[in-house]
Amino acid sequence: MTHRSMLTLVAALAALSAPASAHVFLQSGAATIGGSYRAVLAVPHGCGPSATTKVTVTIPEGMIAVKPMPKPGWTIATKKGAYAKSYDFMHGMKASEGVQEISWTGKLDNDFYDEFVFSSYLPAALKADVPLYLPTLQTCESGSESWAEIPAAGQDSHSLKSPAPVLRLAASNVDAMAQMAGMVHAGDLMIMAPWTRATPPGAKIAGGYLTVTNNGKQSDRLLGGSFAGGSRIEVHEMSMTDGVMKMRPLNDGLEIKPGETVKLEPGGFHLMLLDLSKSFAQGEKVKVQLQFEKAGKVDIELDVNAVGAAGPAAGGHAH
Repeated sequence: MTHRSMLTLVAALAALSAPASAHVFLQSGAATIGGSYRAVLAVPHGCGPSATTKVTVTIPEGMIAVKPMPKPGWTIATKKGAYAKSYDFMHGMKASEGVQEISWTGKLDNDFYDEFVFSSYLPAALKADVPLYLPTLQTCESGSESWAEIPAAGQDSHSLKSPAPVLRLAASNVDAMAQMAGMVHAGDLMIMAPWTRATPPGAKIAGGYLTVTNNGKQSDRLLGGSFAGGSRIEVHEMSMTDGVMKMRPLNDGLEIKPGETVKLEPGGFHLMLLDLSKSFAQGEKVKVQLQFEKAGKVDIELDVNAVGAAGPAAGGHAH
């Protein structure tokens, strides 16, 4: 996915999320996952003719590192609490708690429009097909409006009387390419571009290749595994010794240190798939279960490329 196409997608999502009537809404109702997001909550009117005196927004699970921007003439109060889980943040940090509600108190006459702003971060754990809803309570001198309705599955949000402001998410360009390369998360490990080669009839072994990145603070080890249509998987190393290419099993596994990316590729570290019951044909996928010392068992699929292929197929495949 190109940068231009990603911008087009975000623009399309923003158009879809634009309000059909004068509801409280997010000025920019679309964002990409894995980066900062500047939320601008727009309040276009009061409660009937009554002036708005308070705006309270509930921050959805998954929107982290929230900080409201000071607003002249308004006081700000926040409520903080623990997130349902810990999220990966920028520069390897973890976020487990933060702002869950913001209230601005002041006065906005019905004749005027205003915006309420806060910054946030959208972690990579969010899903592009699951929107975030921000229920908002608009309190006025007389009465209030609760913008908190969330559409049921398949329901048109335009049919709601008081819809909650919504943020629609798109995968970042980096995430989209990683998904196309068969990316799998396993704890702090990220496994990418798994593939193997087609094998001739009667072959009993095959090589397996992939890339593993350790985003955690502790080492892990790839110990081996199992696969459909064979007995087991071993981790091997191929190296040149005295001008002779030699291959040996790594009985203690392959260490992946914190912050390190390890490539398993032809001519180096690789998986050895043993006792094939049938040959691998180009275009197929081989179901594999890897065994890590700390991350445990991880299910992936190896794309079967051509005999003699030097790397994963261009563009990869989504799983």
